[in-house]
Amino acid sequence: MWKTKKIACVIPARLQSSRFPRKILAPLKGKPLIQWVWESAKSVSFFDEVVFAIDSDETAKVIESFQGKYFFTSLDCASGTDRLVELQRKKLLGADVWVNWQADEPFVDQEMIASLLQSCDRDNADVWTLKKRIEQAEEIAAPDVCKVVCDKDGFALYFSRSTIPYYRKQDAPSKVHYKHIGLYAYSSRALEKIGFLSPCELENAEHLEQLRFLYNGLKIRVHETEKETLGIDLPEHLAKAERICQS
Repeated sequence: MWKTKKIACVIPARLQSSRFPRKILAPLKGKPLIQWVWESAKSVSFFDEVVFAIDSDETAKVIESFQGKYFFTSLDCASGTDRLVELQRKKLLGADVWVNWQADEPFVDQEMIASLLQSCDRDNADVWTLKKRIEQAEEIAAPDVCKVVCDKDGFALYFSRSTIPYYRKQDAPSKVHYKHIGLYAYSSRALEKIGFLSPCELENAEHLEQLRFLYNGLKIRVHETEKETLGIDLPEHLAKAERICQS
């Protein structure tokens, strides 16, 4: 429970990732990646429930080996969000706020979740997410790093793989860019609405599903974090995670 809200954490875990197939079962320091995520999520004191949303018997067996809880979802789910929508529609899980914690994010912790949820009991947002100030210059133009710009109240104006904002005066004394941290929380009503939304042209162009939310008028509150995270998208990311675990 987070203050007055019942919080469910769902870990979508698709087995066949396009860039790194079967990565969720890849060993990290002797444990499958999804076990690291499970143990991190279970350590968050204000989650009322933690479950996986999976699409494979093989994944189910691995989860059973560490006494995790799971629900099967359709192979046709195009995103992790779709798996949350399916659990909600089938009434397999109920909550006021649904946290989407990706199965390839082993280093998210309670502090980041607290930052994510800090205003969920008092603002009028539909979705909550995180941003971090970019400190490495090479990330500013990198298309695999999603950037975000917000209004004066901290609500997202736009997300892009391009450099936003673009500083026309290149000698501007203070250039600030923020990258989006792909951790989401949805209000129950927003998740219901998202289930009926179709991909929009902006989403298809940028390959960013959060643009569908903005396009359809959902309000995304973006809180800042100073903590870095590491999504395991490629084998070399797994090697980097091994080094982090050893440090």
